[in-house]
Amino acid sequence: MRGFTLFFMAFITIFAPTGITFCEGNPRVVCIESERQALLNFKQDIIDRSNRLSSWSKNGEDCCKWLGVYCDNITGHVYKLDLKPPSSPPVYASDAEFGVYWRSILRGKINPSLLSLNQLVHLDLSHNNFGGTLIPSFLGSMESLTFLDLSDAHFGGVIPHQLGNLSKLQHLNIGGNSNKLFEAKNLQWLSGFSSLEFLDLSQVDLSKAIDWLQETSKLPSLKELHLSACSLDNDPSSTMVNYSSLSVLDLSNNYLSPSVPVWIFSLYSLVSIDLSGNAFEGVIPSSFQNISSLKSLDLSTNSFNSSLPVWLFSLNHLEFLSLSSNLLQGKIPDSIGNLSSIKTLDLSANQLEGTLPISLENLSNLRKLDFSNNKLHQDTSETLKILFICCSDKLESLNLANNNLSGHLTDQLGHFKSLSYLILSQNSISGLIPVSLGNVSSLQYIDVSDNQLDGNLPDHLENPMNLEYMNIAYNLLEGAVSEGFFSSLKRLRVFKASQNKLKFEANSNWIPPFQCQTIELSYWFLGPKFPTWIQFQKDLSTLDISSAGIADVVPSWFWNFTSKMVSLNISHNQLEGEIPFLAVHKLVDLRSNKFSGTLPRILPDVATLFFSNNSFSGSLSSFLCDYKLGEPKLFLLQLETNLLSGEIPDCWLPWQSIRVLNMGNNNLTGKIPDSLGYLGFMFLNLRNNKLTGELPLTLQNDSDLFMLDIGENQFKGNIPKWIGKTFPNLVILSLRSNSFNGHIPDELCELSSLQILDLGVNNLSGEIPTCFQNLTAMATKPNDTDAVIDYFVDGEFIRNELLVMKGRVREYSTILSLVTTMDLSNNNLIGNIPKELTNLAGLQSLNLSGNSLRGNIPAHIGDIKMLESLDVSRNHLSGSIPESLSNLNFLSHLNLSYNDLRGRIPSSTQLQSFDKFSYIGNQLCGPPINENCSKKAETPQNVGNGSHGNEKSEGWLEKYMIYVSVAVGFLVGFWGVIGPLFLSESWALAYYAKVEAIRGKLSSLRT
Repeated sequence: MRGFTLFFMAFITIFAPTGITFCEGNPRVVCIESERQALLNFKQDIIDRSNRLSSWSKNGEDCCKWLGVYCDNITGHVYKLDLKPPSSPPVYASDAEFGVYWRSILRGKINPSLLSLNQLVHLDLSHNNFGGTLIPSFLGSMESLTFLDLSDAHFGGVIPHQLGNLSKLQHLNIGGNSNKLFEAKNLQWLSGFSSLEFLDLSQVDLSKAIDWLQETSKLPSLKELHLSACSLDNDPSSTMVNYSSLSVLDLSNNYLSPSVPVWIFSLYSLVSIDLSGNAFEGVIPSSFQNISSLKSLDLSTNSFNSSLPVWLFSLNHLEFLSLSSNLLQGKIPDSIGNLSSIKTLDLSANQLEGTLPISLENLSNLRKLDFSNNKLHQDTSETLKILFICCSDKLESLNLANNNLSGHLTDQLGHFKSLSYLILSQNSISGLIPVSLGNVSSLQYIDVSDNQLDGNLPDHLENPMNLEYMNIAYNLLEGAVSEGFFSSLKRLRVFKASQNKLKFEANSNWIPPFQCQTIELSYWFLGPKFPTWIQFQKDLSTLDISSAGIADVVPSWFWNFTSKMVSLNISHNQLEGEIPFLAVHKLVDLRSNKFSGTLPRILPDVATLFFSNNSFSGSLSSFLCDYKLGEPKLFLLQLETNLLSGEIPDCWLPWQSIRVLNMGNNNLTGKIPDSLGYLGFMFLNLRNNKLTGELPLTLQNDSDLFMLDIGENQFKGNIPKWIGKTFPNLVILSLRSNSFNGHIPDELCELSSLQILDLGVNNLSGEIPTCFQNLTAMATKPNDTDAVIDYFVDGEFIRNELLVMKGRVREYSTILSLVTTMDLSNNNLIGNIPKELTNLAGLQSLNLSGNSLRGNIPAHIGDIKMLESLDVSRNHLSGSIPESLSNLNFLSHLNLSYNDLRGRIPSSTQLQSFDKFSYIGNQLCGPPINENCSKKAETPQNVGNGSHGNEKSEGWLEKYMIYVSVAVGFLVGFWGVIGPLFLSESWALAYYAKVEAIRGKLSSLRT
């Protein structure tokens, strides 16, 4: 030992002057100065926003102690450089946690100084962001490399062929780059990799590399091959392959079809096969059972459409099996219990029926089970009993969402000691949430939303829990919630419990034990005071306390508290006060409160803004024209039903992102400014203001417009012909209650997508265009799957539409996509009712009342099979009522009054069900009016003078009663329909659901 000490001291004496230093803690490791300098040069070209490489400093002499740097214990050379960022946080993590992760991602470019690390064998730059730059070709000169991982690092361009020089490489991963890498025609550069064991080229475009199978099969040492999402659409099934060492094959997310390539079944050494996300059809091939070493098989997201094959469950060596997202049918066979080695079993998103077989009790190694999105029906207690017998001590994840499970959650749930994820949402489970849930200390994620759970929440859960995500929304839970319920939930990050009837009145000094990122308590009763405990949630990103019975002035601390929030919904309460500034990102919903004052300033990244049904006042100028916080990204702005006044300012150009604008029901005056028309709207509502003038020509720029509602204003002039030319996708056009005059332009007939046309209460003249038969959306039955009126923005309702149907003003929301109506009432239209209108077989409401139309009701009016409401009253129509009218089985409102119709009312259950006021003011006979058709109907000219005064008096009384009935009917109908819509957000949330998909479809057609 003494000799070794003398040798060691001599070694220090000799090498100390060279500048080589010993690394602290390990006297055998030294830091090479040239490599230290190379690392510093590398750092200079790296953008490190989180200062992750802070240890890499000129003052830090010992580079072997720098983050991600590993040195050889003897030579001191850097042999490993691992600079991948920390693992990404879970999806329900806070914005702060996500922010830390995103900032930890390195950016910039790769400095050639890495060439000085001539002993480097391991280089990992994965999961960073190099902005689409090329993979440096000089990496091909680092001949010592055995491990190279550049995956998911946002490289772009062509793979440099110089990488083929790395003859010692055992591990190569350049997959997952979002900027697609393009290898032109071949993979011949792989030929030099005689030692390569792992190859991942996922998301590299190999559509032109027809030699991919031949070249990869030549790699003698290859054990893992990952070619996911490589645009492989060829099937080289006739090619002889020789993957002698291959154990893992990943060909997922390609275009392989229609059957599994037969060469795969000759790879008897395969342990794992991933063929998910292709286009395989028919029966699952039985040849898989020939691969006796197989432990993992993923055939998910294909189109296999048979029943589950019995032979599949004879593969008792399988540990992982996924057949999710196929078209598999029938029952789960009892033979599933033969999978004695299975750890993960995923049959989700199929069409499987029946119950879980009792043979599942045999799967003693089961860790993860996913049968979600099927048609299974079983009592939940039976399901838990089966799983308890098989694997209560091992089961980690259970997903049975979106089936037909019933029954109750039993205390047996508390015996699943290893359970981390439990998802039972979208079933018909009833009863209480068991207190024994608190025994599952490992539980991190539970979703039992959208069931029929009832009763109270437990006063407390038995033990402290690790629960981070809890979703109990959309159930029938009721009663008061105690503070004790939350006492065990100290790790809670997401709490979703909306759409229940729960009440929570915390003490004013209550401090929650958790720090949540998401809290959703819509339809709880939290009031009447504003809940003060919210101010202790420092990581809060999403808050929904809408419809929560809060009637209070919002405290000033709350507006300062919102700076971290991405989504805020406090709508449908009775909140008051003025708002100085809204420091919320993305979505703000303040609808249906009592907020007053001027419109508050918002952050530039807000996308969705609901201010409707409040008492905001003043002009729009300060909100729009004086904005100086950056380029606004606002997509939706709803200001409907406030006290806004003054002219619409002409300063819309900075607000280029707005596509949905609703400023109806205010006191806005003046003309529509030209700049408003440059925004490219999808929906524009200016209804019920005091706007004047004509429509600006700049609106012609809005070629994507789906809805234009400028009703109940003071616009004048002719209806612009360019409306029919410019808006090919228009679904709703309402010009109601203005002063438009002239003829209805034929160009409106080009609006083939139009479902709602309302031109009522104007000064229009001329005849009804016969070309209205070209409105093809009215000629077919409305299809909810193609509707563009239903639309969501971050799950939020945009607006309803007021329509005059069945003689009443009605507000439509959830079924608006299924409505087709034409209203030309109360104008000066003349001529006949065009027979061409009877071609609009999908029309549900037709209102032509209050005009000067003459002639007969079209004989084939009964061809409009879907008609529910017909009003042609107060015209000069003559002749008899067409027999075909009795064929309208859906007709529930009919008004033919005050015309010159004569003769017998056709006999049908439908027509006789209406009262006599539907026919009054004509010369008709038969039920339901009292006139007997056996008598000759008398015209007004033949009425005797002796009774004239009496009949005149009776006629006056009759008309008076009609007016009274209409007024009462209007009030009852109006509030009977609109009242529930104000109170029920679930109805409102159905509006505009599918327009984004249709918009994309239409855009693709145009391109």
